Amino acid sequence: MPVYLDHAATTPMRPEAIAAYTEAMGVVGNPSSIHSQGQQARRMLEEARERVAETLGADPIEVVFTSGGTEAINLAVKGMFWARNDGVSRPRILVPGGEHHATVDTVEWLERAEGAQASWLTLDADGRIVVPGHVPADAALLTFLSVNNEVGTVQPVEALAAVARDAGVPVHVDAVAAYGHLPIDFAGMGVDALSVSAHKIGGPVGIGALVLSRTSTVVPLIHGGGQQRQVRSGTQDVAAAVAFAVAAQAAAAELSVETARVSALRDRLIRGVRAAVPEAVLSGPEPGPERVAGNAHFVFPGAQGDSLLFLLDMAGVSVSTGSACQAGIPEPSHVLLAMGRGEDEARGALRFTLGRTSTEADVDALLAALPAAYEQASRAGLAERAPRLGR
Repeated sequence: MPVYLDHAATTPMRPEAIAAYTEAMGVVGNPSSIHSQGQQARRMLEEARERVAETLGADPIEVVFTSGGTEAINLAVKGMFWARNDGVSRPRILVPGGEHHATVDTVEWLERAEGAQASWLTLDADGRIVVPGHVPADAALLTFLSVNNEVGTVQPVEALAAVARDAGVPVHVDAVAAYGHLPIDFAGMGVDALSVSAHKIGGPVGIGALVLSRTSTVVPLIHGGGQQRQVRSGTQDVAAAVAFAVAAQAAAAELSVETARVSALRDRLIRGVRAAVPEAVLSGPEPGPERVAGNAHFVFPGAQGDSLLFLLDMAGVSVSTGSACQAGIPEPSHVLLAMGRGEDEARGALRFTLGRTSTEADVDALLAALPAAYEQASRAGLAERAPRLGR
């Protein structure tokens, strides 16, 4: 049986969410229709919205369902930027280095297409965002991860939000990697928007949410119907929303117990990797409150992360490098580079992430396979980057 240690990429769908999804898919009715079948679908949709909102500390009206975390992030970052630049020039976007590519690529697109100016905030050696002393009032927005999806660092959300709030600058938080692992209280965070995704908590792929405060303004990405607060148009996926809600409530109910269990597994994995491969260097904070429970990220000196991934995969263990790979060319981890690591280190990264189906046997299987994989990958060494011609 293959061992799955890539829960940060996606986690198995919960059986109860599958059952709810299947049952809801049998219900006919567009939730925007006014006949009785349409209104039945509307009732199911709004009940799902209420249940998801409850797990996020938000009002139901603030939950805008999207096709996933990427769309939610795009809607927040682009939508806030456009709204803040309506009749006034506020080109600056404050964003830390090492963000998820859904944010990085969005900001870089806004730079090319809309004249945005990215101000990149600094990360410390553990991947923690250095809180700026002040935020310029002419900034369009501040956007950042609440938990770094690659190295697992829990970020100082309240401190960052407070600095931006003092300057009157809106804040978007990418909470995709935090949802289901840390408590989220949107009302108490002092932020304007927050993105989450269902498939990271055992819900279906293809649905997420942007939590948008009642007082915040965004320009829509999608036009045509205005079904959700004139912010997002399109016929809403009732079955996916129902399954999302089931997964969200299950994750919330087991949060404290699962956090303790998964943290113990993570600590076992970290101790085991250090014993099996003494050269391995942990990325991010040591185990504790500043590291999300399910994440263990290591650099393996002298070995290519992709080589280790494939060798472990051949041994029946699924892990991740956490780094980008473009056109088959190994690329260094942009997160580790932002943390001040050298390029060779950033190319030797491997991320192990645990979830609700992870067991001690899974960890032990990894530890049994890792030394031989590292020895073989070390003999192969680091692949040379191919030169890039043009852009």
